[in-house]
Amino acid sequence: MTAPATPPTAPAAPQPPVTVGVFTQRFSSTPRGARLARHLALHQLHSWGVPHGTEVSETAAVLVAELAANAVTHGRVPGRDFELRLALDAGTLTVDVSDTRGERRPPGPGATGFPAGDAETGRGLMLVAALADRWSVLDRVPVGKTVRAELDLRR
Repeated sequence: MTAPATPPTAPAAPQPPVTVGVFTQRFSSTPRGARLARHLALHQLHSWGVPHGTEVSETAAVLVAELAANAVTHGRVPGRDFELRLALDAGTLTVDVSDTRGERRPPGPGATGFPAGDAETGRGLMLVAALADRWSVLDRVPVGKTVRAELDLRR
């Protein structure tokens, strides 16, 4: 007896490279958590092919640092974490930092003014507005807010 013939299979088609990457992580709402968020964001970008020390990497580092610091300083609820989400596609890096204090929303784009010369806060969103191609404040379901900054990679 002969074995049944196996049907021929088509050769595997080459797969296009992955062009979208998403990284999501929660961090403690502490200065240490904010530092770790920045560090892991740079590590993730490097693993996606955005090398340390490049303009995109350095800009992303400032965006993550400022948004995470704001979440820890102004959005902290004891016992609640903040969340960092990075999304990289072929043309845009999106940085989302979410916290659980929806009632404490920063002013939106265009509404941030210059802080007084002796003010101790208020400069972080000025940096975000200057470095990001777009930024916004979004509602977070079920509770809280997300501050999103987008960086165009094709300049």
